[in-house]
Amino acid sequence: MALSSMTGFARGQGVAGPYAWSWEIKSVNAKGLDLRLRLPPGWDAVEVPARARGSEKLSRGTVYANLSVERKGVAPTVKINEAVLNAVIATLDGLDNKIVGAARPTLDGILALKGVMEIADEDEREEDRRAAEAAIIAGFNTTLADLVAMRQEEGATLGRLLSARLTEIATLAARAEAAPGRKAEAVKARLAEQVAVLLSASGRFDSDRLHQEAIMLAAKADIREELDRLASHVAQAQKMLADGGPAGRRLDFLAQELNRESNTLTAKSNDVELTNIGLELKAVVEQFREQVQNLE
Repeated sequence: MALSSMTGFARGQGVAGPYAWSWEIKSVNAKGLDLRLRLPPGWDAVEVPARARGSEKLSRGTVYANLSVERKGVAPTVKINEAVLNAVIATLDGLDNKIVGAARPTLDGILALKGVMEIADEDEREEDRRAAEAAIIAGFNTTLADLVAMRQEEGATLGRLLSARLTEIATLAARAEAAPGRKAEAVKARLAEQVAVLLSASGRFDSDRLHQEAIMLAAKADIREELDRLASHVAQAQKMLADGGPAGRRLDFLAQELNRESNTLTAKSNDVELTNIGLELKAVVEQFREQVQNLE
């Protein structure tokens, strides 16, 4: 399966009989899947199949799907409410004797009164509505497929970026492995030098005890374990990228582990070169983590 990002946009439109419809679907990052449908009144029949297809095709992201529907090419019908018209005329006739000199009401004025004239669309046919619902659901599926394609295209770009970050992490780990400052002889020499300075400064130090402490410090300064774990995490992450699919959560966990190992390596370092490598590692791991946040 291909990698997918959680961001994308797609638009689709069509006509079914007298109905013109359009879908707009966009998605943004989220911890889980949240499909938010916005439908015009009276089109609730579209919701269940749309949600089912969304859950089938997507696993993460907040997805906003907006539907608009317009009924076109339908001749309007004009109806006169006879009861209201008769009541208005009777009222006007009764006012003639009370208001002297008033102009007679005009026909357009009477028809403009609320409730006298009603303009309505032609009654819709059941078969037209069912055909439109089927077309709109099919249109949602097509538009959703376009969204998925865009997310996969962005996912492929993210995959290349993440793979490059992993290569950088592996390269930095190899530099740390080869750094002269991490060799046992170098660590021993630095500690011996520090012990000699302490002994020369005061005769109260026990040389045997200092030697034991130096051995413990040398063991604590060893970054072999961190380098092994970094290599393991990088290999796992590379496999996840190669396998594809919704790997965002698992890669996010590995990003946290990579960050932990780079922090420990930097903290253990007692050499300038190793410290600089550790700081570079932390920066690259943070870039990896930020980019992983966009993956499905």
